[in-house]
Order: sequence, then structure tokens, then C-alpha cells
Amino acid sequence: MDVRPGGAYRIVMRGPDGAEFPIRGVFREIAEPERLVMTVDCSEHPDSWHDMINPNRDRTKKPFLEMLQTMTFEEFGGKTKLTIRTRFESVWIRDAAVKIGMNEGWSQSLESLAGCVSHMS
Repeated sequence: MDVRPGGAYRIVMRGPDGAEFPIRGVFREIAEPERLVMTVDCSEHPDSWHDMINPNRDRTKKPFLEMLQTMTFEEFGGKTKLTIRTRFESVWIRDAAVKIGMNEGWSQSLESLAGCVSHMS
């Protein structure tokens, strides 16, 4: 990760079955400690994921799917409140992402993060 405006990042999420879901993007804004704004490019995700997002897609290529994500961090009763907002290219892409479990995936990721952080204090 090159955490600066214009800097790039790449991460790989792994599903319970071992499937890899690479994500890459560029940091657009860093306002420490309250906000991160970055692009999220899922074009390297497996074909099966792209088929769920758009069953009618051209299977000879993976579509470029870029979202804009804003994460805000606020003090809230002695803790940190994290808000994540994602802007999609279209309403139908948003609806498809929600339908295939985006909200549940974020919940699982944040629960795992909470478990890691709790061991640090």
C-alpha cells in the first residue's frame, strides 16, 4: 500500500473455499484521522463473481468495475465509529452487489478486524 493521495493499493480477500478476490485502487483523499477516500476496482475477481453481478456480460473479458469508497472515523462514546459509503457506477450494480452479499461480507470483515484489535489492547 502506498497510503497517500494518488498512491495505489492491492489486497486479496480469500473466501472460506479458498477463492481469491483481488481488489486494487487508488487513494483519492486522506484526511488523517477522520477520512479515507479511495477507488475500489474488482475487475480481477473470479468469473463466477462477475457472472453474479451481471449474468448477461461478455464472457470474453472481465468488466472494469470501479467504485468510490469513503470511510469516516468519528469519536463516539470513547470508541471509534466507522462509516463506510460506497458509490457504484449504477443502481443495478449496487443492487447486484447487495444481493450477492456485500453487506454480509463487510460485516464479517469488520467482526474479524474487531477481534484482532481487541487482542491488541
